[in-house]
Amino acid sequence: MHNQKRIRDYGVEIGYIKTGKLNAITDVTGVTVGHVTLSNGNMQTGVTAILPHAGDIFHNKLIASSHVINGFGKTMGTIQLAELGTLETPIVLTNTLNVGTAANAVIDYMLEKNPDIGSTTGTVNPVVGECNDMFLNDVRGRFVQEQHVRQALENCAVEFEEGAVGAGRGMLCYSLKGGIGSASRIVKLEHRDYTMGVLVLSNFGMLSDLTVSSNPIGKALKEKILQSHKEEDKGSVMIIVATDLPLSERQLNRILKRSVTGLSRTGSIITNGSGEIVLGFSTANKIPHAKTQQYLTIDTIHEEDMDEAFRAVGEATEEAVLNSLITAEAVIGRDGNERPALKELLEKFNLTL
Repeated sequence: MHNQKRIRDYGVEIGYIKTGKLNAITDVTGVTVGHVTLSNGNMQTGVTAILPHAGDIFHNKLIASSHVINGFGKTMGTIQLAELGTLETPIVLTNTLNVGTAANAVIDYMLEKNPDIGSTTGTVNPVVGECNDMFLNDVRGRFVQEQHVRQALENCAVEFEEGAVGAGRGMLCYSLKGGIGSASRIVKLEHRDYTMGVLVLSNFGMLSDLTVSSNPIGKALKEKILQSHKEEDKGSVMIIVATDLPLSERQLNRILKRSVTGLSRTGSIITNGSGEIVLGFSTANKIPHAKTQQYLTIDTIHEEDMDEAFRAVGEATEEAVLNSLITAEAVIGRDGNERPALKELLEKFNLTL
């Protein structure tokens, strides 16, 4: 997107399920994404916002769920998400020490749009995910301000940049420059086609493990650039899953669990110090905030149709990670720390994927 060269432009096709038009999370109708990128010397960070639909999400909530693959993280909002199974705010991603700032901004955003919150009805559950960008960013500076979160929300659009942008500006992936990546798949069922979209904030993995469509390219790169460097995986990954499949919260949670297959195919072993958190929502059913006189009913697919969704989320997660790598640019940040870009190394060492 935005004329960026993505992993398929290098001749790499992940899986065999057809992609959506943009091959991005925004192929799910109504979903939009926005960034604010902060880049100046020791400041290499930002915000990425995901709007689940264009309407009033507090009064028209979505079926949602979360799954913790490895819990080394500080995500906010997942307790209520797991208990009630609904999403009532945008999802915001940023660095670890700016979670509180982002939550305040989301609360202000929701209060402004909904004067009844905390007055004539209950409060609101902001959902904020994070990864630690302290290698390239002076995370102690807490550079992200509430106005940056608001700008990211206002910037949300169907087409968006990937790589070292927004929350992904200071992130590392497989010891290279990582960040934001996205992909989608079309889930074909008997009665109609649906879309499964994934967005990742990639900040995990060791170079020697990097695998691209069964090609252990990380080993070749490690021999050339990291011979004397001790690798440690102390990062994280946020995986955001959106779909228009009609699902219950339980079914959605089953799908979120399968995202780990995509991570594993890129080489991840889910290390001790890496937090892997998955958040997901379905746009198919709107859950009213206010009780109505009628029973609440939702549409769901049959369990026998779940396998195609399982495959789709794995393929989209794998490709989203690879897109986050291949679209990222090299960044020099805090104390002169730097991480190279995969696309530049491929050209420098005449390697192919």
